[in-house]
Amino acid sequence: MYEKTTVIIFANDLVCKGNTKKWITEIFFSKSCFFFSENCKFHNYLLSLPLFLRIFNNQNAMVIGVFCSACQQLDNDFFQLTEEFGRWAASQGHSIVYGGVGLGLMETLARAVSQAGGRTIGVVPRIAASRGSSYTQVEIPCDNLSDRKQIMQDQSDAFVAMPGGIGTLDEIFTVAASATIGYHHRPVILYNMKGFWQPLLRMLDDLQATGVIRSQWTDYIRVASTLEEVARLLDA
Repeated sequence: MYEKTTVIIFANDLVCKGNTKKWITEIFFSKSCFFFSENCKFHNYLLSLPLFLRIFNNQNAMVIGVFCSACQQLDNDFFQLTEEFGRWAASQGHSIVYGGVGLGLMETLARAVSQAGGRTIGVVPRIAASRGSSYTQVEIPCDNLSDRKQIMQDQSDAFVAMPGGIGTLDEIFTVAASATIGYHHRPVILYNMKGFWQPLLRMLDDLQATGVIRSQWTDYIRVASTLEEVARLLDA
């Protein structure tokens, strides 16, 4: 497992905690940590982290934002499918940006990615800092859930939503709504494990039928029932 890097935000500056010289050496030789200058401003950081990840992996790799549940009492198949996704992402050189909490599908995802040699970036609200995952290599504290969503959106090339509750729905619709008005043109994928998202799909169809969704909702949200379908949509 890679050494964990904690990124701390002070007054819109990002500072890495630890021995800076040691980290710089690791970036260029073992690639196990990330370094950000103490003078690196917040908006520059948001643009540069995906670039760092591509340099350290390969130019075809993606930074995938994953939304999912932090609950433990879920169908065991959801955990197995999440683990499968994590191993696949790592095998393709993709990095994962996620909520950073060490519970539920979040922890399963981070563990699978990390153990398969991939990179994980956890965006953790300060109120949940004590529940952070030990499988996060880069940890970014944030003030609240709105900050978390913005950081994840700015860092990600694509978004995949696994089973989750109110928080996951909030994240899905935030990035999908951003796409509808042109803030980004990145794929938003519902990973419909065992039909988990079917009630949501029916609701979206009903909203479409009433005319409150302009154009087709499928223009902004894609649906995949298997890992192979997720991979195909990410490559499209």
